[in-house]
Amino acid sequence: MTTAEPVLTVRGLSARAGGQQVVEHVDLDVAATGVTALLGRNGVGKTSTIKAIMGLVERTGEVTLAGKRIDGLEPHRVARLGVGYVPEDREVFSALTVTENLRIAERPGVEHRYDLVYEVFPELKERGGQAAGTLSGGQQQMVALGRVLINDNAVLLIDEPTKGLSPRLVQEVGRVLATAAEVAPVLLVEQNLKVVRDLARDVVVLTGGRSVHHGDAREFLEDDRLTQRFLGVHGGEGESA
Repeated sequence: MTTAEPVLTVRGLSARAGGQQVVEHVDLDVAATGVTALLGRNGVGKTSTIKAIMGLVERTGEVTLAGKRIDGLEPHRVARLGVGYVPEDREVFSALTVTENLRIAERPGVEHRYDLVYEVFPELKERGGQAAGTLSGGQQQMVALGRVLINDNAVLLIDEPTKGLSPRLVQEVGRVLATAAEVAPVLLVEQNLKVVRDLARDVVVLTGGRSVHHGDAREFLEDDRLTQRFLGVHGGEGESA
């Protein structure tokens, strides 16, 4: 693990959704730079952990952003403090144009980095007047990532950004994530281990709604015993957990 002072710390996080316990006990740190990957098999609570940090589900435990407790705040207040969130299924506003989707994400009082968004995603500028619901899945993911890059965020929570994308788009999204990590630290939920291997410095692994492993990403992925135990794959084979 990196020794950098974490920008985001989570201690004893638990969460419920739909009357069910979805997160039991999660501890994690997100360093002030780079990518921390949140890994685990399907259904172990990765997305629920991200939602609990944002306050989108009922939660207990401590969540601290740059030394300030945020676990008692509503989601919109968490976002205003600089937590950028890219949900698993993109959740673009289908009836709004691409440009309107970006504008609605603007946070008051900070610089809006359209130059960066259009540099990374020139297609979004070209399609600014097109309804987001008519875009391909890959293009909608560009919109979702563009919305968090618009603002100067303290940390980005990005959930399954390559899910359902073609290999070409996976490579492109990986490039964008690398750019995003240069401007803000990232907590990344990702099943594609090649993407994790290329981007992540640290990993936190969940099993049964609990954090069970924290460490260096490369060391974890090169340890077949650990990857087989927690992910069901050998770290050096295939692309997905």
